[in-house]
Amino acid sequence: MESAFIEAAQGQPSALIAIRGGLLNRYAKRIADLTIENRLPSIFEGNDFVEAGGLMSYTTDDDESFRRAAVYVDKILKGAKPADLPVEQPTKFELVINLKTAKQIGVTIPPEVLARANRVIR
Repeated sequence: MESAFIEAAQGQPSALIAIRGGLLNRYAKRIADLTIENRLPSIFEGNDFVEAGGLMSYTTDDDESFRRAAVYVDKILKGAKPADLPVEQPTKFELVINLKTAKQIGVTIPPEVLARANRVIR
């Protein structure tokens, strides 16, 4: 992973965008640390990356998604045919910002963005 960041840094990227995945989830802390070491603003699909030190995440609200899934399970167990149930798009999203990381990498988060955040880690 370190070599990937070294190679990427040579291209002078302006930011890192990462989505959830088995390998990435496993190394959330290391990836967050590498973004800080390389002073690279980062946005992630999962809040766990921000809690590990990533700059920010914008993702669906997992609790809401699980509640909606439970409604579908209930309908199916009561006899509904899965093929007859409509596909639903997520409707609730969360923006989480880590101000400690922002300070470490020298990024200023505009007040308007902070005001929209669901959670700010200080």
